[in-house]
Amino acid sequence: MTTPVAPQQWSSRFAFLMAAVGSAVGLGNVWRFPYLAGENGGGAFILIYAVTTLAIALPILIAEILLGRMGRHSPINAMRALVAENHAARLWMLIGWGGTLGAFIVLSYYSVIGGWALKYIELALTGAFAGETDAAAAEHFSAFVSTPGSVFVWQALFLAITVGIVAAGVTSGIERAVVFLMPLLFVLLAGMAVYATTTEGFGEAMRFMFAFDLTRVKPDTILAAIGQGFFSVSVALGAMMTYGAYLDKNVSIGRSAVFIALADTTVAILAGIAIFPLVFTYGLEPSSGPGLTFITLPIAFGTIGSGIIIGAVFFFLLSVAAVTSAISLLEPVVAWVEEGIRLPRPALAVIIGLVAGIAGIGTVFSFSAWADFHPMAVFGVMKEMTIFDVLDFTTSNIIMPTVGLLMSLFAGWVLSGPVVEEALGAKGKAWFQLWRFALRFLAPLGVVSIFVANVLM
Repeated sequence: MTTPVAPQQWSSRFAFLMAAVGSAVGLGNVWRFPYLAGENGGGAFILIYAVTTLAIALPILIAEILLGRMGRHSPINAMRALVAENHAARLWMLIGWGGTLGAFIVLSYYSVIGGWALKYIELALTGAFAGETDAAAAEHFSAFVSTPGSVFVWQALFLAITVGIVAAGVTSGIERAVVFLMPLLFVLLAGMAVYATTTEGFGEAMRFMFAFDLTRVKPDTILAAIGQGFFSVSVALGAMMTYGAYLDKNVSIGRSAVFIALADTTVAILAGIAIFPLVFTYGLEPSSGPGLTFITLPIAFGTIGSGIIIGAVFFFLLSVAAVTSAISLLEPVVAWVEEGIRLPRPALAVIIGLVAGIAGIGTVFSFSAWADFHPMAVFGVMKEMTIFDVLDFTTSNIIMPTVGLLMSLFAGWVLSGPVVEEALGAKGKAWFQLWRFALRFLAPLGVVSIFVANVLM
């Protein structure tokens, strides 16, 4: 097959890896994985997570990067080219359209939460957490998110940072940002983890996260591990396909994907080691999601002597993780529009960023004036969900699983084995057949299980 040339390329494999790891590492690594591990058998959950990620998430990750490199365009146009070249049904175009739409929707509400993280850097630096109690921390968070004007300002700042990086291009913007920010994130997180070893609650936190407890392993545990692995490596939102389009044909996709998955998991485990000793040291309740990040941890930061520094470092690294993920959500949309409209990239990035900000209005008001507005109730579904809940549920449980399923089927069944083997540079390599088997059979079953568990049950 002939390979179209992408308009831009990564200058090195390291740059691609940092961008891809930045896409994968996000808020879920910090506020979801450690808690899931602790509540679902500790080491037993981590083992199940590793196995299911290897069998389900990793094969799809390889497939997505491969499709991007083969198509050499934005997800939509890459799939258009691959569908035409392989004489496939136009139905497969849903991979490109679904991934791009999903990326934009996620960006619209992810930018709001990214703005929260930036706001909390300011709060940490000004000593606002000093003497914080459980009730006060919850009240302060509620007061902030219930003030749309303030939330808009911080969301706008977050989007401005994201847009500024993407506007500068792949090598001058995204690459320069990630090769600095991602190593910095690892260093800061490792530093916090080292500090956590000195706290009184370190032992209890390690038992919570890593004690091998099979009695807590239930069918839901396996589904949680599959879901966390699938969502955590950032597949099915067009990001990895777009980044793959800029990847040199001589770079090993298989080895790169393994590195991305390992780095993503390492960050999640380090986050748990850094966070939960503080939670247990100060007798706080382990939790997951925004409650852990914006309510529980500020109480700990306000109690320890060096809380201003540690709190600021934590929310800074959280913001870094959010920005590098947001970049990968904006880039597929900008790349697609750039291919069809003759406007400078900076102008396109600003326009799309503004539209994403406007689309985020529903999320902003979901925590204030529209907290009791349930847009889907009239249709008899998602009756208790706010606009934010609907957007999050739809992308996480409908769009992403659908795109992931189609991706595994297209790369596994529509593309011929020899073509894929050559494109991966895997001729004569034993891992290729194992990967293709997992992609054709195990990955679809895993993705369907996520859909059934979260939507139909």
